[in-house]
Amino acid sequence: MGMQYLSQHVLLVTLPRQPQLANDLEIAMRMSRPQSTRDVIVDFSLVGIMPSGTLSELMNLERQLSNAGRQLILCAVPGNIRRIFTQVGLGGLFQFAQDQFVALHSFDSSRCSYN
Repeated sequence: MGMQYLSQHVLLVTLPRQPQLANDLEIAMRMSRPQSTRDVIVDFSLVGIMPSGTLSELMNLERQLSNAGRQLILCAVPGNIRRIFTQVGLGGLFQFAQDQFVALHSFDSSRCSYN
């Protein structure tokens, strides 16, 4: 997994081919505590499989960010994994983007509309 600050307010988390429940998203959760001013993009471009624990961690991260007034965007989600979100009824819970650029632009557009 890789983490990178795309801006002062956006953290990018790139998941590995096989996300490990104990480490991957837990670090992102710690870095986006309720007092955080960061939105989070989770990049699935390398992911081949998604353990159920990863889905649970994503739900926790989304709730934590939402409670802090921040956003979570999942990007580059392969079709087979995107279907998992739909099949378990969570497609509407998460915001999806085609790639990192589109996700980052979504944050810029939404933040600009607050002014």
